[in-house]
Amino acid sequence: MEKNKDLEIATAVLKEEANSILKASNRLSISFIDAINILLTKNKKIIVSGIGKSGHLGKKISATLCSTGSPSSFLHPSEALHGDLGIHQPGDPVIFLSNSGSTPELLALAPILKSRKAKIVGIFGRSNSVLSELVDTTLDASVSIEADPLGIVPTASFAVASAIGDAIASSLMNRRGFTEKDYAITHPAGQLGRNLVLRVKDVMQKKEKTAIVYEDTSVKEVVIEMTLYPLGAACVLNKNEELVGLITDGDLRRTLYKFDGLNDVKAKDIMTLNPVVIEPNISLGIALEKMEEGKSAISVLPVLDCTQKGISGMIRIHDILNS
Repeated sequence: MEKNKDLEIATAVLKEEANSILKASNRLSISFIDAINILLTKNKKIIVSGIGKSGHLGKKISATLCSTGSPSSFLHPSEALHGDLGIHQPGDPVIFLSNSGSTPELLALAPILKSRKAKIVGIFGRSNSVLSELVDTTLDASVSIEADPLGIVPTASFAVASAIGDAIASSLMNRRGFTEKDYAITHPAGQLGRNLVLRVKDVMQKKEKTAIVYEDTSVKEVVIEMTLYPLGAACVLNKNEELVGLITDGDLRRTLYKFDGLNDVKAKDIMTLNPVVIEPNISLGIALEKMEEGKSAISVLPVLDCTQKGISGMIRIHDILNS
């Protein structure tokens, strides 16, 4: 019975927050464009300020702005009045966050920021509030009711203000012409960043650690070589050291099923001819696309050398996803 109640509450919370965000989207007006015009500056950073739950939200919005091409810093309004105001440089635009629209610390901070030539965007739960008279433009983050069972916890109001913050970041991305590559530069440790910034040569398995066999190598010797260098495949070369095929672990299993005896079976009898290959200077993202574009996914690619015929090594999907 309690489990059903839990699901009922959870569903109600999500629906109320979603409905509140939808209503906020319908209230968007020219003031949002005014806000973007204020926040879109060159060689300036966006200061975000709020206290309590709005302060936690401010840190999130500031982080989102930083990661999407708009330099930003969070400023605690109380600490600002005791020395931290130094983070704000004259002309830096500011975002105020307040559900009540009457936060005392922001009321005290507003005239000081104005004296420093700051324009202020307010995201308030009450559009007709004391703070709305002190800022340059106001974005309406009001809700009719909070989403929690008591209707008093900052839930729907937090979700709406957060969504408006995301809308601001997204609009600024568009205005700045912020690209996927730009995003990768600010996220070099994320998979997207690695895929765009790193190259095959940065993470591939070098030739000396790759299983290399020749067309006339016996299956037994192929198994030994692939055991010494367990990358899931062996590159097959001809007498001119040119890549002619690839043998995977799957090929070995199929060989055991297909042939009664293995004494006379050579690498050339079981290899995949003309395997998909990659060049060392190709990005990891393109390498991953190559692995996934066929009818069946490929888990390893031979990496060609500068001659486009010889082998520099191999790259596995594991190398890309764990680089």
